[in-house]
Amino acid sequence: MNEQTKLVEKVKNYFPKINADNINKAYIFGKKAHGSQKRASGDPFFSHPFEVANILAQMKLDENSIITGLLHDVIEDTLATKQEIKKNFGIEVANLVDGVTKLSKISFQQTKKNNQIENLRKFILAISEDIRVLFVKLADRLHNMRTIKYLKNVEKKKKISNETLEIFAPLADRIGIRKIKDELEDLAFEELNPNVKKTIVKRMNFLKSEGKNNIRLIIRQLQTVIKKANINVEIVGREKKPYSIWRKMKKKNITFEQLSDVMAFKIIVNDIDQCYSCLKEIHTNYPIVPGKFKDYISLPKQNGYKSIHTTIFGPAKQKIEVQIRTKKMERIAQLGVAAHWQYKNDINFKEGKKYKWLRELTEIVETSSEPDEFIENTKMKMFKDQVFCFTPKGDLIALPEKATPVDFAYAVHTKLGDVCIGAKVNGKITPLKNFLNNGDQVEIIKSKFQSPSPNWSNFVKTPRAKSRIKKFIKTKEYKEYSNLGIKILKHFFLKNNKNFDEANLKQTLELFKLSTIDDLYFNIGKGNFDPLKVLYAIHPSLKKIKERNVKSNLKKERKDSIAIKGLLPGFAINYSKCCCPMPGDKIVGISIKGKGIAIHTTDCNEISKYLKKNIISLSWDNKKVGLEEYVGRILIIVVNEPGNLGEIASAIGNNKGNIINLKLTSRKKTFFEMQVDVKVKNLNHFTNIIASIRSLSSVSSVNRIKGE
Repeated sequence: MNEQTKLVEKVKNYFPKINADNINKAYIFGKKAHGSQKRASGDPFFSHPFEVANILAQMKLDENSIITGLLHDVIEDTLATKQEIKKNFGIEVANLVDGVTKLSKISFQQTKKNNQIENLRKFILAISEDIRVLFVKLADRLHNMRTIKYLKNVEKKKKISNETLEIFAPLADRIGIRKIKDELEDLAFEELNPNVKKTIVKRMNFLKSEGKNNIRLIIRQLQTVIKKANINVEIVGREKKPYSIWRKMKKKNITFEQLSDVMAFKIIVNDIDQCYSCLKEIHTNYPIVPGKFKDYISLPKQNGYKSIHTTIFGPAKQKIEVQIRTKKMERIAQLGVAAHWQYKNDINFKEGKKYKWLRELTEIVETSSEPDEFIENTKMKMFKDQVFCFTPKGDLIALPEKATPVDFAYAVHTKLGDVCIGAKVNGKITPLKNFLNNGDQVEIIKSKFQSPSPNWSNFVKTPRAKSRIKKFIKTKEYKEYSNLGIKILKHFFLKNNKNFDEANLKQTLELFKLSTIDDLYFNIGKGNFDPLKVLYAIHPSLKKIKERNVKSNLKKERKDSIAIKGLLPGFAINYSKCCCPMPGDKIVGISIKGKGIAIHTTDCNEISKYLKKNIISLSWDNKKVGLEEYVGRILIIVVNEPGNLGEIASAIGNNKGNIINLKLTSRKKTFFEMQVDVKVKNLNHFTNIIASIRSLSSVSSVNRIKGE
């Protein structure tokens, strides 16, 4: 029996009314059209559409789907036309082949957003007209992935594999074709992460050799347990796929050794009553894993999938997943949407829009005007499980799984999200970070005084909510640092008797490689730029005068105004930045050749680095301590919320301290840490400033620090 006859017989087995002449005719037409064309493997090109048709026959699709599989590349890769196909095989097949051809020309790897949007539009509209287009495209992608090893272009292989993981495997999952979804993921994983896959497979094989993954033994013990209910069952056990294991490891951030449920077992029975009887026996004989029970029979998935899922500490105390379903449910689990037509007398595949997820996608295509919103919503609806909630007026809001009231608020309107302070779910006040469930009625409580909190970013799920919160916080932070930068600059200009003029400041933008005056303020406030450098850039003479005065008056200043007793005559001194000494601290001097004397606090760690003969005993001259200002350095940990930096700056200013430098040393989602240098009169003055900052509710801690 030749391959052509085998294909016809395969289809006849599940679809006796097939017109064998049409399939034979399509086989000959396609083979002749592709002629001597070769694939990268060296095989005749027609071997590909033939294998696609075989995959479609395994999915038990109708006659026209099989014919489309045989012809799906003729318009794109041969001289054949749509009109020619229409003439020989009818308008339905011609439209299907044309639809698959259009899908083949769509790339999801475009860098330009407008191209990506247009491609998504075309893709959604094509599969919504006739869902068989998607079946053929999935079969086409599956065979291409099976033979991807023959491609020589490494980048092209990666591109195809990434597209398979990101687009086609999730689509196969969405329409319930689990078998194709698993194989697509496994083939793409092999191409993108071969070493990771080998490691997981090696580990699985090791567990087998140790007898820990003894599937046959577990099946026998499960059968023994279920026999008590006098139910005839078929039990199938399998190890979970390497990609599925790796994805769970990444999601939970755990090692393979920490992953316990690497096996799954299907218990297949005759009817629904037997499903629940089996469940009773399983739960009676084995401890369950809390939170791992799902009844998809009473509440099926959107793609029609039905089954009972539970995870137990099974035989040998191993954690295993058990799925219980009928034979019909098993067929649907394997073939998804395609299986539904096996139970209909009148097969009508032109009903893609009857599926809620697909209907909503087409509605977005027809109504969406914002590009970002279009991409977010379409990808979300294509590739993520959903929950459907209602506004108090009854409007339906679709959200991804584990979405929160904040996601709901932003989905209704971005402005509503911005002013959300609470939520009522089914009439009860609910925390904003709680997950929403299907059918929940959500009422958002708002306040004009509210603004997005950085903490929301930790639990929201929708891209719209995440991007809006991020943008709002970034804008607030920018404004906050800019205002602080203005205050710091004005202080420096006033201290040096110079007018603060923005027109002059704009002249420095090119020097600092900035675009706007606000960018300059922001960088000063955040501590990226030294305000003195800005001052000297506008008034370079100030720098020269200061340097000249320092040199000529150094000795005089030290002799007349330095508030330190015990200094050797003629030595220059400097206050060490490592410990920032000030009146009130116990101090010593370190004699450094060529540099003079460095003043340190007696508990400074740097002192141990010097010889005892270089250490000079010093003390403060209380009569002169008021003639100088000293620098105190503090470390502040503050809640990461808008306005808190301004509070700290005000606390320092109100206590007559001057900020001369500010630098962020660490930033996290909830807190940030910053180092602030403040000019003060003495230790008592400095201590008062620290106490004032510590009293702020937004401040977690504030301490004097010693070190750069």
